[in-house]
Amino acid sequence: MNNTNKGLNAMKKALTLSIISIALVMTSCDIPSDLNDNPNEITLSDVDANLFLNGAQLANIIVQNGHLNRIAGMFSGQLVGFTSLYSNIYGYSLSTVESNGVWRRTYTGVVTNARHIRATVPDDKLLVGISKILEAHAVGTLAILMGDVPYSEIGSEVEDPAFDTQKNVLSALSTLLDEAIADLGGASSRAESYDIYYNGDKDKWIAAANTLKARYALINKDYSGALAVAGSGIASATGNMRFSPRGDASVTNGDKNLFNAILAGSRTGDIGNRGSFLMDILDSSGSNYRGNDKTDETARSGYYAIDDGSASGNKGVIAQFEPMPMVTYAENQLILAEAGARSSFTTGLGHLNTYRAWLAGGGRLNSDFDDAANYKYDAYVDADFESGGMENADGVSKDKALLREIIEERYISGFGTYMPFNDHRRLRGAGETDLIPAFGLNTQAASQHVERLLWAQDELTSNANAPEDSGLYGKTEVNK
Repeated sequence: MNNTNKGLNAMKKALTLSIISIALVMTSCDIPSDLNDNPNEITLSDVDANLFLNGAQLANIIVQNGHLNRIAGMFSGQLVGFTSLYSNIYGYSLSTVESNGVWRRTYTGVVTNARHIRATVPDDKLLVGISKILEAHAVGTLAILMGDVPYSEIGSEVEDPAFDTQKNVLSALSTLLDEAIADLGGASSRAESYDIYYNGDKDKWIAAANTLKARYALINKDYSGALAVAGSGIASATGNMRFSPRGDASVTNGDKNLFNAILAGSRTGDIGNRGSFLMDILDSSGSNYRGNDKTDETARSGYYAIDDGSASGNKGVIAQFEPMPMVTYAENQLILAEAGARSSFTTGLGHLNTYRAWLAGGGRLNSDFDDAANYKYDAYVDADFESGGMENADGVSKDKALLREIIEERYISGFGTYMPFNDHRRLRGAGETDLIPAFGLNTQAASQHVERLLWAQDELTSNANAPEDSGLYGKTEVNK
């Protein structure tokens, strides 16, 4: 795209042809009876708004689970780039062109579609509310990863939209989420096949919106605010927002888990998690194993292990049809645990034990690894965090020992999301490096950990108001 606004306008034209092509083959879509009277007069208003919902959701999946997600995993000790492009990126050689795809999908794939929905069916509070959450989710992810991004002037008459500050963007998106919650509060749930996340269930959308609000509060280190809003967030795994691949397993190029898809294509052997810090601390035979008398990580270690040499050999977290997490019960419950622990040891421990009880029932596993003989997550008690206790061998304060365990659990449970990357930047910015899982640098040539991902080259080239990119090590506003 030329710049954010030029890209939005150009995308509308391309989107018209794309959406109408889809409409012609979708039997569930209501096609206007006079659509063929004059094909040259087809406009966006002729297309069912539901198709734009589907388009926005598909674009958001790439934003949340695609290329930048894998890069963030490599920069936080969870993934390893072995060869080719991913080897270079793993060694911190990252080009701005790597952000082009996610940037485009955020602004043209999500925002354009979402705003078209609101312009087309303003009285459909279900679709309007969903569209606002999708916009807040995608743009919020970009702002958290990169810092300042265009927002307040996109879609306006401004030729070169300004980059708004990271804090202002997150504040505006939290307000947008409030609007979405109000919209959905006045809506009725309905079966909505184009809603591939929640099938039109407004209550699940409201809960996800609250979890996103809690995420943004946590990023801003507003722990009391995060604790308050997470109480209305996703309360069980049935409310998880995930990308669930669908299709025929026999079709080579069918619908796939996105990580599985790259290993099935040209990236076989290029990226995985062999030798990563994540897998090291889950390895019961290693000296850095995080397990103890109350914790057995055997099952999660097997579930998380990636066979980077064969897409078909994966039965766990990147199996072809394995859902990919975006906004989840795990995140929400661990926000409650961390934010709660910062105000009260008892509150934090209670939320952590609630989460461990879920893990003890097979949570965060699939049927291939749900063998109770291979996992254990017994409840912790106060004494486990006292000096010399099970979770406090180095004699730190009880409160710090609990926080450290919660952050480590967020690191483990957040695999496949941006949570680990976001947490280690947030905690470093707060001077809490002693809470961060101690993953090392990827190369001896580096002297510090990455602070942000880069703006898209397309935007830097075409937007006269784009600042100079501060690089991988420029701290974003919330972490200064």
